[in-house]
Amino acid sequence: MTAVRRTQWAAGSAVALALLLAGAATVTVARGDTADGKQSGAASAVAWAPAADSADAGFARDMAVHHQQAVEMSFLVRDRTQDEEVRRFAYDIANTQANQRGMLLGWLDLWELPKVVPGQEPMAWMTAHGGHDMAGMDDTTAGSGSGFTAHDGALMPGMATRTELDRLRKADGKQAEILYLQLMTDHHRGGVAMARGCARLCTVNAERRLAQGMVEAQQSELDAMAQMLAARGARPR
Repeated sequence: MTAVRRTQWAAGSAVALALLLAGAATVTVARGDTADGKQSGAASAVAWAPAADSADAGFARDMAVHHQQAVEMSFLVRDRTQDEEVRRFAYDIANTQANQRGMLLGWLDLWELPKVVPGQEPMAWMTAHGGHDMAGMDDTTAGSGSGFTAHDGALMPGMATRTELDRLRKADGKQAEILYLQLMTDHHRGGVAMARGCARLCTVNAERRLAQGMVEAQQSELDAMAQMLAARGARPR
């Protein structure tokens, strides 16, 4: 089996498992409450579901896409290096973000909301609902109504471009490790800003808790990646 096929198979398996696990999470949300204190059972889940243009739905759609790229990059680097520290770290990120992606997509299914809204820019939910704080992002994220200009396949803040992904596919050993850690650092910074936006703007408490958990976990991983880069004589970009 080629390296590309191993990557695709492993990534697909992780996402499939995450979608199965997400079933339990969607039931939890259906039986949970929203920020205004409303209770609901699974049978009436759609009645209290957030609107298609809500921060809850926008975050679920955008972060599912954002997470998918993290999964892809993590499986790519596992085929490009034999360093066990980086391979374990990448595998943990892939598993965590595939699981969270499954939860986000599962909630959209539960709410009977589309996973893609034609014509809607990524990140539009942040500006539409007053989430203007994109702390931690540089000036390259400015330019559109959503605060970010898509370019070369990078749809949201922190996402790697097609050019960068091609470089990662061709890199080996220490070069691949450094590039992955730098790309994932950028990715986490963008993800943290998005998650902070949901923690402030989303109305479904379970989703807000998930977003806050993302902030805390990814901040910890940012510290770990800075240390791994320093050990390799490099630093975040």
